[in-house]
Amino acid sequence: MGSDYKNVFSPITIRGVEFKNRIVLAPPSPNHASPDGLVTHAFVDWFRQFARGGAAVLYVGNSSVDINECKDEECQLDLSHDRCVLPLSWYAEMAAQYDCHASLEINHNGKDTAFETVGHAPYSASAIITSSEISRARRLGRAPIPAIEMTHEKIEETIEKYANAALRMKRAGMDICLLHGGHGNLISQFTSPMYNKRRDEYGGSTEKRARFAVEVCDRIRKKCGEDFVIEYRISADEIAEEGMHFDETLKLIEILKDKVDIFNVSAGIHSDFDMKYYRYWCQNYMMERGFNVHYARDIKKAFPDVLVDAVGSIVSLDMAEEILANGWADFVAMCRPLMADPDMPRKYAENRPQDRRPCLRCDACARRLIAPRVINCAVNPFSGTASEFPEGVVPKAPVRKKVAVIGGGPAGIQAMLTLCERGHDVTLYEKSDHFGGNLIPAIAPPFKQDCRDYVEWLVRQAEKAPARKLLNTKATKELLEKEKYDALIIAVGSEPFAPKLPGIDKPHVCWAPLAEMGKAPVGEKIVVVGAGAIGMEAAVDYRLQGKDVTVVEMLDPERAFAGLRKGAGSGANELLSIAEAKGIPLLYNMALTEVTDSEVICRDVNTGEMKSFAADTVLLAIGMRPLRETVDELRHCAPETSVFIVGDAKAVGNISTAVNQAFAAAAHI
Repeated sequence: MGSDYKNVFSPITIRGVEFKNRIVLAPPSPNHASPDGLVTHAFVDWFRQFARGGAAVLYVGNSSVDINECKDEECQLDLSHDRCVLPLSWYAEMAAQYDCHASLEINHNGKDTAFETVGHAPYSASAIITSSEISRARRLGRAPIPAIEMTHEKIEETIEKYANAALRMKRAGMDICLLHGGHGNLISQFTSPMYNKRRDEYGGSTEKRARFAVEVCDRIRKKCGEDFVIEYRISADEIAEEGMHFDETLKLIEILKDKVDIFNVSAGIHSDFDMKYYRYWCQNYMMERGFNVHYARDIKKAFPDVLVDAVGSIVSLDMAEEILANGWADFVAMCRPLMADPDMPRKYAENRPQDRRPCLRCDACARRLIAPRVINCAVNPFSGTASEFPEGVVPKAPVRKKVAVIGGGPAGIQAMLTLCERGHDVTLYEKSDHFGGNLIPAIAPPFKQDCRDYVEWLVRQAEKAPARKLLNTKATKELLEKEKYDALIIAVGSEPFAPKLPGIDKPHVCWAPLAEMGKAPVGEKIVVVGAGAIGMEAAVDYRLQGKDVTVVEMLDPERAFAGLRKGAGSGANELLSIAEAKGIPLLYNMALTEVTDSEVICRDVNTGEMKSFAADTVLLAIGMRPLRETVDELRHCAPETSVFIVGDAKAVGNISTAVNQAFAAAAHI
């Protein structure tokens, strides 16, 4: 019997190339290429998880037509030389084993290559100084460097680089490419009026600005033949005021539609304006799911015969099925949701959608890319260990051991699941009557749906695990020593920090998440103490309910934002934007000194001046601290070399640190 997802799993043939379903891995950049831009075996292992999981097409992000000229990642594929063909074939042939199409996103980033990276000014459609270059120059303490306007000779050379890159892909065994014509990269620097200021045949009208894109497509077709599929990524709307907007994008599609086989429909631009428009092509957890699907839908409406690939926070194949069934797109592209669960297609084909491991849209993956680090996922620890566990499973342990896990939060549950997979005899101790730990209060705000889905999945997995699970049971030294465990994973988490200050124990003072859970009364005039993720989420939550909210924060704006970003990821900017739009006062450099029955009293850390703020409710979000006393009590209850402290019990972090530390410990016991 087939699945309930008939549209998702419907095959399609384009130019004689058959695609087994409509699921596309949108292009990630995993930092697994070699420093000189070649595919490695670690690279192949990392992409194997998606081919094995059932996707029809895999794309690799930002593959450069020449890293000596256009480079903005530490380990970025280079398609400028024939030496790339053999390593690319390893990737292509791996995917073919799973009836999957390996491919690349071919790109030249133009203006966004830093002088310091390649030793010369970047090339672009025009001799412009972008906002990203101004910010870079300020950071490096030098004058901004304008891009070099491409001459006709340079344009011809670059068109040839694009075409040769596609040809090398075909020689390696690939039959489809993704040509990056969006997000402010070079092709869109020609098509966009924001960047293209030329007065020759490559500038001016929409048709003239499209000429470079047309010539690139024509050259690829000429070199690669009629049996090669060209997908073209566009920003349906660049959003920026001076950029290309949707009405003109429709004109561009009219020009390109006979030269392109599929349009991959995104939005926004890449790095300009200090990443202001990043959210439009990589949405955070505060934003609507399926954020850019309406553009794909409207393109299909305007051009019914054009094949469209929708992308942008399509978090599940339930959403994908709806999009396809409604005729809004012909393919659905997903990146972070497939990184969270590469086996999602297989699970849905087997009618097991409830087993999908949900994506948090937290951008833990992207932050590692920027660091730079090898890419990983907050909820899928196999993503960072693909070479060690290339089939996405941990091997059975050579010796079955008796192992205790202390704590039923994300770290504890992940440890238990991995230990069970290893075949150990596992007991989990949880002092409360439920699983989830501090994630339970964390999902109280209504806009935390992504995290709520993850918690529900986590609890389902915990309930199914073949372990002894003891709720309402506090692990003590005496209890553990009596059981004589061979190994111990301590995942007891953290607790809210409350400073010993006058009035801190008054009845109208509460830890912010407990109030959001309805476990404490909340008035109409709230002061939130702390502008980290917990505090800002609470402030936004209550302001959206119509309450009067003020946030006080001891740190300066820069350090406070770093803390907010650590907890909220790319949602940090969103929280601040909402706070500003909704008129939430955010007062920095304010150290809490006292709480009275009607006020919060703070000291300005710069001037020493005392200031008071009226409040009938005070919500504390000052921070969390590890339960070190519990850790110290338990850490000698098994052979010390087999005792592991993970998650917040080790150092306060986030879901990513909890899950990945727990997995690493359990995978090697």
